[in-house]
Amino acid sequence: MASMAPTSGPNNAGGSSLSVDRLPDEMNDMHIRDDKEVEATVIDGNETETGHIIVTTIGGRNGQPKQTISYMAERVIGHGSFGVVFQAKSLETGETVAIKKVLQDKRYKNRELQTMRLLDHPNVVCLKHCFFSTTVKEEPYLNLVLEYVPETVHRVIQHYNKMNQRMPLIYVKLYMYQICRALAYMHGGIGVCHRDIKPQNLLVNPHTHQLKICDFGSAKVLVKGEPNISYICSRYYRAPELIFGATEYTTAIDIWSAGCVLAELLLGQPLFPGDSGVNQLVEIIKILGTPTREEIKCMNPKYKEFKFPQMKAHPWHKIFHKRMPPLAVDLVSRLLQYSPKLRSTALEALIHPFFNELRDPNARLPNSGRCLPPLFNFKPHELKGVPVEIVAKLIPEHARKQCTFLGL
Repeated sequence: MASMAPTSGPNNAGGSSLSVDRLPDEMNDMHIRDDKEVEATVIDGNETETGHIIVTTIGGRNGQPKQTISYMAERVIGHGSFGVVFQAKSLETGETVAIKKVLQDKRYKNRELQTMRLLDHPNVVCLKHCFFSTTVKEEPYLNLVLEYVPETVHRVIQHYNKMNQRMPLIYVKLYMYQICRALAYMHGGIGVCHRDIKPQNLLVNPHTHQLKICDFGSAKVLVKGEPNISYICSRYYRAPELIFGATEYTTAIDIWSAGCVLAELLLGQPLFPGDSGVNQLVEIIKILGTPTREEIKCMNPKYKEFKFPQMKAHPWHKIFHKRMPPLAVDLVSRLLQYSPKLRSTALEALIHPFFNELRDPNARLPNSGRCLPPLFNFKPHELKGVPVEIVAKLIPEHARKQCTFLGL
């Protein structure tokens, strides 16, 4: 998990991560701690010539044997208002992991930890275990040990920009499909809204092109009728209902963000690069046109001001170059709708014909000729309640042996 894609808070527009190799001072003075809240005890912060050794003990409950894991902290790979993420290596197995270290108020449960314990999906970064540590000032820190994935979609986009090239369409399809699959799982089965989907929070293995969503620091299980903060999500990817101050929004805010990511993959740059909250709305209006009173009501029924520049919608096909496949443009237009209820769901996006190439049994990664990453290894809980006709479109015939539970 390379860069845990940290942000400096919701106001960080592009969310560019800072990469610093120096390890944080707090790691010099860590005390041993036992806490029943998490599945680990901690810590030994011995300083060595090559870095800091972190020793955690996991297990030891319900008759399980205790297991000691020692990590060598190697380098900081990102930081923001939440804390710091560093790359570390297990001295026992040689496995590389990412450890996200966040200041933890002991009076409250950590929502990110609670959320990650709910999630188990091939397109969501895996939480291996966690432990508490303290500094000499007795400040408690929660450490999330996560799988390490070496790249982010943000850096992949930058790579193609530096070469003055467009990302190959097969990669756009692969990345977008996996984003939608993760969101369909999170939104449908569990009700988790990520609330900060952006290229920096999408990890990619550059060899297999498997994608994993990371950084659940803003994620929340949305409950109908319960208010939520509207100042959430990095600016370029912030849904218009959030800009309008809605507090009873839905998981459709993630769909908007995903639509912005798709447009960026196709264009090589953000679609709505606003430099402030208000300007963000202006950038959206330039393309979608001025929202109608009815659309504003759908976004936030409590919004009373209607002073906007009157602009007509800019045709989607004119946003992209002439050779852009119409199906790509069509999917963007279905995700980026003012009215949250009119946006495609993640599941609906998955069966969009834009992704048909991925369902071809002969589809291969360019250059290497290797197989695509796993796309159709659905588990029963992923497809619970999904109509049979949708499942039939979702899983191509050649892949149905992976989902024998369906009886297709």
